[in-house]
Amino acid sequence: MGFMWSGARVILDEVAFSRGEHLLANGISIQLAGGDALALVGPNGSGKTSLLRVLAGLAEPEDGTLTVSVDSAVDDVPRAALVHLGGHQDGLKTQMTVRENLAFWRSYFGVGEGASIACALKALAIGHLIDLPVGVLSQGQKRRVALARLTISPRPIWLLDEPTAALDVASSERFLNVVEEHRAQGGIVVAATHTLLDLDGLQTLDLSSYAPQDFSDESGEGTRVRDAESYWLEGAHT
Repeated sequence: MGFMWSGARVILDEVAFSRGEHLLANGISIQLAGGDALALVGPNGSGKTSLLRVLAGLAEPEDGTLTVSVDSAVDDVPRAALVHLGGHQDGLKTQMTVRENLAFWRSYFGVGEGASIACALKALAIGHLIDLPVGVLSQGQKRRVALARLTISPRPIWLLDEPTAALDVASSERFLNVVEEHRAQGGIVVAATHTLLDLDGLQTLDLSSYAPQDFSDESGEGTRVRDAESYWLEGAHT
């Protein structure tokens, strides 16, 4: 491993957030440190993507306090320098080659101590596609190219929206290996997902139990933060 993140942290203290005029969740409190992985779960519309946007600094919480930081010799490191936000869209130009797309993003984000483009692609078993135009790739291949951005310009905190969508089993396993290496380097991963991610020590945050009314159970109670295995075995995602 080429480097280690020091003191990465994500802390939510009684956070509430909205989409438009609609309050999606309130009272969220959780602390994540280097090496942690958290799955955001809940039904469609419960706020998984909206919370990722709040964590990325693209939207402000309605209430509570949010800390996203890392130990640094530089004061007030901007949030944009700390997080990678991976959304549903791959953010690739179809007429450009894989190499050209990743070179653009590498330049945009800054190189830092990231992997080379070739190494990032090799880790996801798509090194042979490096000089092909993105437009000829399958959806799964495009997704892997997009995920390669995470390692060519490293950030300590990865915020991922359905990262394994369109990936087959083997490709998902390769990507999760990349995630585990990031965690071993002191990074944090927060992923919105409808499928179980096979990650050691994965926690889940069930947003439906933080909903003001629409998605809460009749008692208004619910198990909010727990290990991922219990969540999926209990069928709470169905």
